[in-house]
Amino acid sequence: MLNTADFVQKLEIILDYYQLNASTFADKIGVQRSSLSHLLSGRNKPSLEFVVKISEAFPEVDLYWFLLNKGSFPKNNNASTENSEVEKELTTTENPLKQRPDTKTIEKITNVESEIEKIVFFFKDGTFKSYTTNE
Repeated sequence: MLNTADFVQKLEIILDYYQLNASTFADKIGVQRSSLSHLLSGRNKPSLEFVVKISEAFPEVDLYWFLLNKGSFPKNNNASTENSEVEKELTTTENPLKQRPDTKTIEKITNVESEIEKIVFFFKDGTFKSYTTNE
C-alpha cells in the first residue's frame, strides 16, 4: 500500500485527469467533501471503502496502479500485467465471488511466476474473505 503522501499524489492525478475539483469528485464517489479534504491534506488515511468507491465510480482507475504502483493510469486493457494470469483464473467461472474457489482453481492460480501467499476477496458490502496457501 502507498504511504499517505503517495496516495494524495495519486488522487491529485485522478482529479486532474477527469478535470474535477475536490468537491465534485467527493460528490461523484459518494463521500462527504470534508472526508476528501482530510485525505488530501494528509490528516486522515483512506479506508478500503473509499478506495472501492473510487474504483466503482471510475473504472479507468487501475487499482494495481493506485495502490501498488504497478500497471498504468488510465487502465490499459491491452497491456499485460503481472497479475493477468490471476485475473484470468478469477474471471473464468460465472461468478467466482459467490463461491469458494476449489482446490484446482487455487492450484492453477499458484502456477504463476511469483508465489501467492494470500488471496483476499472484497465484497461490496464491506466484508472480505481471505484464503491462504497451505504450505
